[in-house]
Amino acid sequence: MSAWTSAAGIALADRVPAALRAGWVRRGLCPGHDLYTCFSQHVRDHPDREAVVDVDGSLDYAGLAAEVRRRAGELASAGVGDHDVVGIALPDDRTAVIAELAVYAVGAVALPCPPGHTDAPHRARASVLIDGGVRRLARTGGARTTTRIDAEAPARVLVSSGSEARPKLVAYSHNAFAGGRATYVRALRRSGRPMRNLVLVPLGSSFGSCGVPVTVAALGGTLLLPGTFDAGTAVRAASEWRATHVFGVPTMLGRMAAVPAAPLPALEAVVSSGAALPDAVARACADAFPCEVIAVYGSSDGVNCHTARTGLGPWTGKPDPAVTSIRIGDDGEILARGPMTPLCYVDPCYVDDPGLDARYRLPGGWVRTGDRGAFDDHGRLRVLGRLKQIVVRGGFNISPAEIEDHLGEHPGIAEVACVGVPDEDLGERLCACVAPRAGAPLTLPALTRFLAQDRGVDRRKLPEALVVLPELPLGATGKVCRRTLTEIASRGSMPRR
Repeated sequence: MSAWTSAAGIALADRVPAALRAGWVRRGLCPGHDLYTCFSQHVRDHPDREAVVDVDGSLDYAGLAAEVRRRAGELASAGVGDHDVVGIALPDDRTAVIAELAVYAVGAVALPCPPGHTDAPHRARASVLIDGGVRRLARTGGARTTTRIDAEAPARVLVSSGSEARPKLVAYSHNAFAGGRATYVRALRRSGRPMRNLVLVPLGSSFGSCGVPVTVAALGGTLLLPGTFDAGTAVRAASEWRATHVFGVPTMLGRMAAVPAAPLPALEAVVSSGAALPDAVARACADAFPCEVIAVYGSSDGVNCHTARTGLGPWTGKPDPAVTSIRIGDDGEILARGPMTPLCYVDPCYVDDPGLDARYRLPGGWVRTGDRGAFDDHGRLRVLGRLKQIVVRGGFNISPAEIEDHLGEHPGIAEVACVGVPDEDLGERLCACVAPRAGAPLTLPALTRFLAQDRGVDRRKLPEALVVLPELPLGATGKVCRRTLTEIASRGSMPRR
């Protein structure tokens, strides 16, 4: 398709060659249908199946469809059509599910806002914002007539976590969700039963997009939404709502594993993504939950790989070409391209650096992930950390992820993150931020001895400061907030070794 242009003048062009997209549809890797058409088929096939469960009860597919039609009518009456971007700022419950499906029903592009990113609709020049009512943000020339939606047209804009810079806005097509992303989630299923997915992360996040467009619209499963994360509440919801899969970031899953056990007879897999899964957390989950633990490597930039076929280990699994193919660039960077690859970045010149596509996309549609990686002899991918997430101490490079892996094996540490702290002498020094297990005293000398003597860590890589907190602070998507930790660490004095 040619570049799609919003009513507010934002052009979104597909950076993947059209011939490749068409080939994925011919091979059955993408359905060639828009998300609302996919959802409507599930309504016809199993109207009585639960579609969404939240703290207010459940809605079956027939009931959800009726609510979606009502909300879609409101959007159409407000003049929203197939060239509008619609921001969604609602809590993670049925109201957000209804709103997003209604946006697809009128052919518009959904932009759900993760917590802390309420400026995203303004950055993308959204026509309206759904935040309880339907609030117009910009005048776009009146109502439009929605025709049949091209499956390669934009469906949803993902907001990246912004762990290193201002969050990126990434445009995905209907086919990318109903094809590549749905294929990755479907591969997590360990039985023939319909999936009942307990999604603990915000629906507006990249990981949270496995909720509405995938679980409900593409797969016809049941989306379980317990609301604001609390470990005890999440475990009870998984038990009472008969979850088959739990989706959360490692910190969430680790805290759930520490909660007294509850019966989980339906649980098939605990799925971790959003950050590297520490070995200690994986073991705790394996001990606590009667199911498989699956680690997912993925990002809003369009890469995904998981350990459902290989089992846990130092690798991230084998790439599935039905989701995305992965290769390693000359500089060790992980590059990805496949049915789940996004269209482009939403990058109007008045918003951000106007060269996001030039910086992150290569010829032929390949996406630069910003991560370093390597393949082993069996074709399994190992992620080696961020290209930029390196602490440079006097010209010596230290990988925070490496030290975190080692500290994660310390019996007295429940949570750990390492950050670089600015230093006038050496540029940066490494600070370890930890949450101890109950009753475990932690000191910097004891931890550096553990790293050097028990783990064999090079002396130059040892942390030079320690921050001890009851729990590590979490960002809006549930991941450990490194920026907050850096601010905390920077306020302390950095001793010299």
